[in-house]
Amino acid sequence: MENKKSTKVLLVDDDADIQEFMTYNLKKVGYEVINAFNGEDAIDIAEKTIPDLIILDIMMPGIDGISVCEKLRKNKNLDKVLICFLTARSEDYSQIAGFDAGADDYITKPIKPTVILKKIEAMLRRAAGNKPPPLPQNFVAGKFKIDFASRIICVDKQEITLAKKEFALIQLLVSIPGKVFTREEIYNAVWGNNIIVGDRTIDVHIRKLREKLGDNYITTLKGVGYKFNAD
Repeated sequence: MENKKSTKVLLVDDDADIQEFMTYNLKKVGYEVINAFNGEDAIDIAEKTIPDLIILDIMMPGIDGISVCEKLRKNKNLDKVLICFLTARSEDYSQIAGFDAGADDYITKPIKPTVILKKIEAMLRRAAGNKPPPLPQNFVAGKFKIDFASRIICVDKQEITLAKKEFALIQLLVSIPGKVFTREEIYNAVWGNNIIVGDRTIDVHIRKLREKLGDNYITTLKGVGYKFNAD
């Protein structure tokens, strides 16, 4: 298990009660907690302190959580910082927006301390132990191209921007074109086998990939999983 005393968590929420409740539970198990009550302060504090994890509310006055996440992901110094959304909104569109902005995970209110602590432990453990294997410089399949070093995807010469998890998912699928990856294999490779995610997380990401890349590249084998079509 990670050394919690050296783990810095930036908690961003405009609700003072949630701040107090979350801070108490995080500090009780040894995390260092930094508090921000709005998006502007969150960006400033994150850039100055470089936390290990940011727990970020979506619905805040001023700059909302989605916009904060997008700004943080543009900062190369914060590239390895985990971002987990904390929100009362559970609709698909808000989850999609969060993942598109670069979030690593998603927690809905009301908050259950045991669940969120387990999620945090799993996220940090996965980040510490997940050293990706060496990648080829690029991947080409017809009009589909990936430059792994620059994380650029082109389809028919059009550059496509993918969120962090979307890129990790397509990276897994193209690692063995034509292989059917089961949902369990995808969860383990992209989210980590100890992470707790919603049942529809993969479906949401596959749908977004198809919207961005087209319907021809990813095939669903009902009840089994997904594969990348190299032909």
